[in-house]
Amino acid sequence: MQLLEVPAKEGYVWFRQGIWLFRKNPLAFLMLLFIYLIAAQLAIFVPLFGIIALLVVTPGINVGVMTACRDVIQSKRVLPTVLLAGFRSNGKQAMRHLFVLGGIYAAMVFLLSLIATSVVDIGALAQVVLKGEEPTPDAMRQLYLAMLTGAALYTPIAMLFWFAPMLTAWHGVPPVKALFFSWTACWRNRGAFFAYAGLFAVLIVALPLFLEVIFAAIGAETVLSFLVTPYSLLMLAILYCSFYATYRGCFNIVPAEATDAQNVNT
Repeated sequence: MQLLEVPAKEGYVWFRQGIWLFRKNPLAFLMLLFIYLIAAQLAIFVPLFGIIALLVVTPGINVGVMTACRDVIQSKRVLPTVLLAGFRSNGKQAMRHLFVLGGIYAAMVFLLSLIATSVVDIGALAQVVLKGEEPTPDAMRQLYLAMLTGAALYTPIAMLFWFAPMLTAWHGVPPVKALFFSWTACWRNRGAFFAYAGLFAVLIVALPLFLEVIFAAIGAETVLSFLVTPYSLLMLAILYCSFYATYRGCFNIVPAEATDAQNVNT
């Protein structure tokens, strides 16, 4: 396993590879996405413990999704149980390491939430979220501040955990080293990741907001509501597929399966 440094344009290549991979088996990826979203919603209903448990198993679930990507490239059948492949298919040591990563991830996200709540006026947002009141200018400012603060604080966490689960489960790298290698890979390829993140930010965030303004101006908000949900699910599925492309793009790994995912841009 060798770390690669790629040009900024590779971010667009990862996006195209994500689309290519999704198109190979769209039903499988949508099925896994629905299962994960339903499980996440159920976890939220369990006060505190459910959210903590969800955060702890997140690195293992990520390995499951990446295993599904690898199986699709090999034209294997993808079952719902693949989401647990990170804990079941890589040995007991890998399972323990994934739980260690999950514990670190949960602690970091909890710390992030504490910092964010100290910066953002939660009271102004609570009136909108809990009581359904019309957002005031102050509430909107706090909302945008919360989004910017969350993005700024979560970016270092994302860099640490972007590749760490796969490095731990598939290559036997200890958790702390895996976090370091993941950070290094993201930092050395920050140009490509900036282009990659910017592209998905436009497609997942900016485009729906732009369409909302357009449809609101013509009084067709109801029509938009029927379009945004399937579009958002589609883009999330492509995003998850592109995670595997970033892994293959940043590390010189030639697995036993077909290597056509690397050449999709040709």
